[in-house]
Amino acid sequence: MNPEVTEIEFSASDLHDLRVAKSRLETNNLVMQIADLVGRPTQAVLKRLPKRWNIMIGRATRSALLKGLEFVILTMGDTQPKASSNRLHKVLVTTSGMIGGAAGLTSSLLELPVSTCLVLRSIADIARSEGHDIAQIEVKLACLEVLALSGQDANDDVPGEGYWAVRGFLGKSVSEAAAYIAEKGLAEEGAPPLAKLITKIAARFSTVVTEELAAKAVPVVGAAAGGTINLLFMQHFQAMATGHFIVKRLEAKYGSERVERMYAECERTPITVRSKRPGE
Repeated sequence: MNPEVTEIEFSASDLHDLRVAKSRLETNNLVMQIADLVGRPTQAVLKRLPKRWNIMIGRATRSALLKGLEFVILTMGDTQPKASSNRLHKVLVTTSGMIGGAAGLTSSLLELPVSTCLVLRSIADIARSEGHDIAQIEVKLACLEVLALSGQDANDDVPGEGYWAVRGFLGKSVSEAAAYIAEKGLAEEGAPPLAKLITKIAARFSTVVTEELAAKAVPVVGAAAGGTINLLFMQHFQAMATGHFIVKRLEAKYGSERVERMYAECERTPITVRSKRPGE
């Protein structure tokens, strides 16, 4: 690490933001929020789902990530930092969920690419609000990385639990995918480095998606609850994105090792008011 980076004093405002980030990243349990909404019958639904549904969900998730990344790249426009449109994205994803929830599980599966694109669009919007250049491939891949921060793939080999463990698990794949895309572009969806990263992220993201779809399949869930489930989904990943991109912003200033150490030492701050970002 550059010794000059470690000599920069960690400012009070940056420490405050790091505490906010830790609160966002460590106090959001999407599965529990969904369970609180529809009760516990999701586990019964999950047990009744045929094995082909898990395969279909996995395929739909991988496809949604690729399409979502392309959507983000094409629609973000201005790269200058500005306040994120969190409320607009919540309205859009709630409406999408109401449509899917009204028509049952099959429709919800078809709605998945739409809601995933909206979530990714909001994640990228938050990245921009934190001062990150969304034109950079590393930032675009970091948007996908947010989707892996929840959920758990039984077959992966994450060395521990929590935010930094997942970052470490994905780190090499993110770097390899970024290097490949920087050299050859994003045209080849099946490019091994990108495919490997997408597979890792999709495996973790799909566990959360499966819980979401199972909740929508509960008999008492209709259009309104389907919209609410999508809203919980969006709120969760907006919180995770805020925490993730605060950390990334501070890493650029202080270095990753120091930020990780400060993160471990600081207490979570239960703050709901969004800090003002540079350039707003």
